[in-house]
Amino acid sequence: MEKINWGIIGLGNIAQTFSEGFLNVKNGRLLAISSSNASKLEYFKNKYEINDNYIFKKYEDLLNCKDIDVVYIALPNNLHFEWIIKAIKSNKKILVEKPALTNLKNAKIVSDEVINKELFFAEGYMYRYNPQILKTIEIIKSQELGKVISMESFFCKNLLTKKKFLFFNKKKKIDLNNRLFNKNLGGGCILDLGCYPVSFSVLVASLIEGINYKKFKLKNIKREDGYMGVDINAEADICFDENFTSKIRSSFKKSLGSDTIINFEKGYLLIKNTWTGNTEIFKNTKDKNEILKGKFEKNIYSYEIEKISKDIFEGKNKPSFPGVSIMETKINTEILEMWLND
Repeated sequence: MEKINWGIIGLGNIAQTFSEGFLNVKNGRLLAISSSNASKLEYFKNKYEINDNYIFKKYEDLLNCKDIDVVYIALPNNLHFEWIIKAIKSNKKILVEKPALTNLKNAKIVSDEVINKELFFAEGYMYRYNPQILKTIEIIKSQELGKVISMESFFCKNLLTKKKFLFFNKKKKIDLNNRLFNKNLGGGCILDLGCYPVSFSVLVASLIEGINYKKFKLKNIKREDGYMGVDINAEADICFDENFTSKIRSSFKKSLGSDTIINFEKGYLLIKNTWTGNTEIFKNTKDKNEILKGKFEKNIYSYEIEKISKDIFEGKNKPSFPGVSIMETKINTEILEMWLND
């Protein structure tokens, strides 16, 4: 079977998890890698059997490789814009790790460039391809629970303390060079975790009849910054078209989990561990409570790679639903910017 050839720029932790997804994909393969870190290049080369001709120490060399169909940009947030633009100039199809961009100005520039060149562009929210999320979309569209009324969506991890003894917690030593805690690298809980509930809120809003999901306001914004200079705890309400509200929260400080509740006229859905892949959905109505378990047979990134490879085979210049296109990226970016700066 013919395969789409992928190249990866940046070989951090997320690139490792993403690359494992190719092991379960038939229509795409990891052909090329690029990093300035020699040990990472060696590791990826051996683990994924990368040919020496496709191992690049310079990102530009990977972008100039004619054998690569699509490039996955897995760099720190602050580098996304620069390398998206360079990938566009090299006429490469693009998947960029979330959040694709950190300000609306750059998102508009990328949008204009992508649309003018009719290039494929997708933002890497892998949860969108999770079978359980597809089931959630199906339930919303069917209106079997009636119209969606509101939702709450969290992504919160405690990265700042650890249990020392019984109920006593000890502060963890924070590496200020770590991208999560470095403002110059696009760190902070909003950009790292909060972007997920933002994206999911936009998706759900787009499915509600009579709602203009492109019209929104943020209310009840709360942010707490840590001594490292980035936000460590944040919440807000996204009000779409004054008719649908999603309460979102992200945190490096509190272990509040990663669940989503979608409230309907006739009941609600509770989506456990929304972003991880192997997700349970609790469907609750006045008359019946169910646990919906879809088939989850792959690394969650396998579903993403497979669907995007299929889109590229079919000549599409944007990801098929429910993938995140440049239009939705602009909305996501605007909400994140408002959350960070209001």
